[in-house]
Amino acid sequence: MIYQTYQSNADLMSPLRSAAKVVSPLLDGARAGATTWATRKLTAACEILKLTDLTHVRRDFGIDAVKVDAREVGVREVAPYTTPFCTLLHFKKNIAVNQPRVLLVAPMSGHFATLLRETVRTMLADHDVYITDWHNARDVPVLCGRFGMDEYIEHLMTFMDVIGPGAHMVAICQPCVPALAAVAIMSEDGHDATPASLTLMAGPIDCRISPTEVNKLAMTKSVRWFEKNLIDAVPYRHRGAMRQVYPGFVQISAFPNMNLKRHIHSFRQFYRDLVKGDMEKAAITRSFYEEYFAVADLPAEFYLETVKLVFQEYALPRGKLKWRGRKVNPAAIRRTALLTVEGEKDDICSLGQTLAAHDLCSGLRQYMLTHYIEAGAGHYGVFSGRRWNNNIYPVVREAINVAAS
Repeated sequence: MIYQTYQSNADLMSPLRSAAKVVSPLLDGARAGATTWATRKLTAACEILKLTDLTHVRRDFGIDAVKVDAREVGVREVAPYTTPFCTLLHFKKNIAVNQPRVLLVAPMSGHFATLLRETVRTMLADHDVYITDWHNARDVPVLCGRFGMDEYIEHLMTFMDVIGPGAHMVAICQPCVPALAAVAIMSEDGHDATPASLTLMAGPIDCRISPTEVNKLAMTKSVRWFEKNLIDAVPYRHRGAMRQVYPGFVQISAFPNMNLKRHIHSFRQFYRDLVKGDMEKAAITRSFYEEYFAVADLPAEFYLETVKLVFQEYALPRGKLKWRGRKVNPAAIRRTALLTVEGEKDDICSLGQTLAAHDLCSGLRQYMLTHYIEAGAGHYGVFSGRRWNNNIYPVVREAINVAAS
């Protein structure tokens, strides 16, 4: 009943949050005429109440233009292929450019693909970018069937086929395992659309290496426990009514607890910035948490299979992972250049876990293998922020360019 309990609580809080949304701009108007500390504090309190509201709808990417060779170029979103569970989204430029085509594989981990907004924006300057825009499972009707690891891998292979030969794949965090599996199968089959390069960033290829708290948690309970305590049916009011899901609000409640002091500090600072009138700093915090609190439910099959295969059985590094009953063999990859990227201070996917892909891809010659560690970077710093833009992205761009040449 966790979903029903959450929904009842959300409905109970809805009038209060709605009132905050109405009162906040009125207080802003009053504050413009007569600034008082009381007004500022009340406005800040309303803003915090608004900010902590969970949403279940993907925010806009908001990427309308990008600079290409110092020229401003318009960008529009096109969907060349859609399934009930995912849209292959293409950020199409309004001029013809000869740039490497890249499929950016976004995590299906409780957030929407817009979590990679900055990743997309940065890569667009030099690449023709596509992304896996995963749908909220609570909006997918039960009649659309199951979605597990097999279906995830199949989606990636289908998307690469749609994009066409000579393209590249970049997977971030959770999808690194299915991405490597998809490339291995395509390589073994000699598929024309096998990626020219594969970049794996902060992904759990082998969680036996330097286990993090996330890894340890997965080992403390059985899959049956996860199913009994964390899986629930979508309420009838939604399109995916009665679909079994791992609710996004459960996932999002777990992450802040890992860094609770940091999040409490962030909200306190947000409050202080609003009271002081430092709207520029407050806007940065607001933007982060608006994205952070936009949550998506995961299909139960995919969540439970990920816990079992990736975090408990280590199926891929142990040679036990299968797709549709067929063994996944990374050693079959012979022509796809591999780049792995890790953050030194990543507390979700620790050093060595992504690098493990090099040993699995034993069919690749040494010059086709590249590994990069970003000093001081945490998990999110691998694909967003200053370190991503200034240090990591140039490495990714170079790897793609070399493989494309």
